[in-house]
Amino acid sequence: QVQLVESGGGLVQAGDSLRLSCAASARTFGSIAMGWFRQAVGKEREFVAGISWSGGSTYYADSVKGRFTISRDNPKKTVYLQMNSLKPEDTAVYYCAADPGGLGDPYGEYDYWGQGTQVTVSS
Repeated sequence: QVQLVESGGGLVQAGDSLRLSCAASARTFGSIAMGWFRQAVGKEREFVAGISWSGGSTYYADSVKGRFTISRDNPKKTVYLQMNSLKPEDTAVYYCAADPGGLGDPYGEYDYWGQGTQVTVSS
C-alpha cells in the first residue's frame, strides 16, 4: 500500500515558479516509479512528468519540456516537480501517482494517487 500527499500548490503569476512535493509512505518507495499528472477544469487528466525508481530516467509531456523538472529523494521518500516559467494554461489540480513495477512513463499503471494540490497561474 502506498499513500501519497502532495503539497506546494498555490496562486502565482505568469512567469513565476513553484515546487510541488509528494511525500510517500511506502516502505519500498525506492523501488517505485513515480509520476505527476494534472487535471484542469473541464479537461481530462493528463500526464505531466514521470521518473524511474532510481531517478535515472525521466519523461515529460511536450507542453512542459524545458520548463518543468521532476526529481526524487529516495531517503526522504519524496518526489518533486519544479515548475518554472509558469503559464495560465498550467492551471490545474496536480496529482502525484505511483507506478509500482513500471518505468514512470506516460503509459504506466499508476495504481496509487494523492489527493491533489491546486496550482493557479494568473495572467
